[in-house]
Amino acid sequence: SKREIKMRKLDSTKVRPLKSEQLLRIEDHDFALRPGFGGSPIPVGIDVQVESIDSISEVDMDFTMTLYLRHYWKDERLSFRSNKNKSMTFDGRLIKKIWVPDVFFVHSKRSFIHDTTVENIMLRVYPDGNVLFSLRITVSAMCFMDFSRFPLDTQNCSLELESYAYNEDDLMLYWKHGNKSLSTDEHISLSQFFIEEFSASSGLAFYSSTGWYNRLFINFALRRHIFFFVLQSYFPAMLMVMLSWVSFWIDRRAVPARVSLGITTVLTMSTIMTGVSASMPQVSYIKAVDVYLWISFLFVFLSVIEYAAVNYLTTIEERKQLKKRGKASGMYSIDAVQAMAFDGCFHDTDVDVDLTGFSDRCEENETRAGAASVSNVDTPRIKRKRSLKGNVGRIILQNNHVIDTYSRIIFPSVYIVFNFFYWGLYI
Repeated sequence: SKREIKMRKLDSTKVRPLKSEQLLRIEDHDFALRPGFGGSPIPVGIDVQVESIDSISEVDMDFTMTLYLRHYWKDERLSFRSNKNKSMTFDGRLIKKIWVPDVFFVHSKRSFIHDTTVENIMLRVYPDGNVLFSLRITVSAMCFMDFSRFPLDTQNCSLELESYAYNEDDLMLYWKHGNKSLSTDEHISLSQFFIEEFSASSGLAFYSSTGWYNRLFINFALRRHIFFFVLQSYFPAMLMVMLSWVSFWIDRRAVPARVSLGITTVLTMSTIMTGVSASMPQVSYIKAVDVYLWISFLFVFLSVIEYAAVNYLTTIEERKQLKKRGKASGMYSIDAVQAMAFDGCFHDTDVDVDLTGFSDRCEENETRAGAASVSNVDTPRIKRKRSLKGNVGRIILQNNHVIDTYSRIIFPSVYIVFNFFYWGLYI
């Protein structure tokens, strides 16, 4: 019936459309040549939407970014008739049959176009020949980082776009919407950095063999999180330095205690410095963290040297005292603490020590003490404990070397001044 015939005409699915190649007249033109070949350079507008910054690597000195890259240009060879002035959208299968800009990433190490579930490519052609070409790309590019202030640093990186084959006489790259051509996702975040700013800029690049090329820059500034390094490097270093100061309050005759404490803190500082260096590139200049750790290591090392000086001067002093107090019989009267340092036995009062046989004297004292304890076992022990408790403070003060006294003040004061200067300089 007439009604059925009319319905068939209105049903567009029953009408066999023209092929896209026929509509765009692809076979009638040579798309190996750029639009307007032989004339003025073709302007190609660019805009970028950054989807994410996937990683920043200090060791490799590069960054990885995923973005939407869009190209805008006009190719009158692709113009077509349209009653409703609607554009046509195609996927990546048409790209190989027409001319597209050959934009590449300068200093790129690796990049790829996403292809799940199909290649993430979109081509939109308008009736007047204007073309929109969009790609979803992940690219890893070099970032020339300066670690002289690490980890209190701010890194400025850039992703650079440029035409590979067409210099400025054939192709003019520019930002489509000026500074607004670069947009970012609001939820972009990194584990170790704050993203301070994104900006777009342009310039020229010169190659001696091919000439001048237009180049576009995606600039972004990254400021490092400091809290992680405070917990992992700075705070442990501070604790090791302060722990080394405990040595100044230990009796100067307690050689094993002070030496073991000094060696332990030195080895711990070495471990902290090795761990920081392992995660950093081997640069030829000094980083801010190196300054702090090496100065802290120097404080720990000097605390060990301080005790070496104290022990040496103490030995010389005691030798002089023994010579002055020497007797004809070869016996020397020394105080209780000095006697304990020589023979390893505790004495409540001053004793006479024979320099030729400390071990025999110790055994003799023990024998006498054992004989005296037969009559009264508890009384000497109680007296000895009371004497020890009452004389601990006096013993420490009497055996405190002048170097230890000054070290208790000088070491903390200088370290506080160093921290104040360090954090004031780098923050």
